[in-house]
Amino acid sequence: MPFIAPESAKCPKCGKSVYSAEERLAAGLKWHKTCFKCDMCNKLLDSVNVAEHEGHLFCKICYGRKHGPKGYGFGMGAGTLSMDMGAQFGNTSSQMSNVPQTGMQF
Repeated sequence: MPFIAPESAKCPKCGKSVYSAEERLAAGLKWHKTCFKCDMCNKLLDSVNVAEHEGHLFCKICYGRKHGPKGYGFGMGAGTLSMDMGAQFGNTSSQMSNVPQTGMQF
């Protein structure tokens, strides 16, 4: 009877065999150490900073940006200053003020 080697798991990113000395586990799959990186920023991941969505790996920061809550206040750290002058809303003033202007027509 001929010897048949056991089938090793395939890496979902590159499709090659993953051996136990080089494997990383996430999302119930085995990945190569070099393939175990964020799909957006290509940062190498470890078990602490990995997040998975539909078979794709992300670092915690990119996962929050892509799949986290949307809207003002989400994804921005405390104390972040936005330099947006509101040009997309028709603001042409070079000086921004939080004082309401009287006599504005809506």
